[in-house]
Amino acid sequence: MDKPEFGHLIEKKLSSTELFKGRLLHAFRDEVRLPNGAAATREYVVHPGAVMVVPLLEDADGQLQVVLERQFRYPVGQVMVEFPAGKLDAGEACFACAQRELLEETGFSASQWAHAGVLHPLVAYSTEFIDIWFARGLQAGPRKLDEGEFLDVFTATPAALFDWCRQGLVTDGKTLTAALWLQNVMSGNWALDWQDVV
Repeated sequence: MDKPEFGHLIEKKLSSTELFKGRLLHAFRDEVRLPNGAAATREYVVHPGAVMVVPLLEDADGQLQVVLERQFRYPVGQVMVEFPAGKLDAGEACFACAQRELLEETGFSASQWAHAGVLHPLVAYSTEFIDIWFARGLQAGPRKLDEGEFLDVFTATPAALFDWCRQGLVTDGKTLTAALWLQNVMSGNWALDWQDVV
């Protein structure tokens, strides 16, 4: 999107100061030159990036189900309904991370995968991106949760998920985005390029 016709919107970095470095977050304050020549300050967090998986499962009656999680999220003080997701390890490819997170959090492995797109959830103050993957041909196995990770895995129909989104019961931004993708895939408006994975 950084095309020549958008040059009048670009801000230029003048200086950068590190504010905080933790295990997950790395915060900076930059001085920038605005398009009109004035100076401004931008504070933001550098994030390694993450993946989210939309696991599709057929129940015993052949009805489509999605695999979801319930997890307490400390910053908002709530148990949230989410799709499986997790951050990239250093040097890890997005697809490898998607496979790892699906297995670790849900116990499922998948024989078919499709890359849907990329989500930037916090563009005003973070570099974070979330790579969106769909998975099907699920095979159940044991979960391998990280130390200190507690979550419930459950299934629901897409219709139930869409209704929870409409009612405001699902408010996690990445899960709302995934629900939009799922709705458009199911309606035939958006296509996925499924790949077999051995």
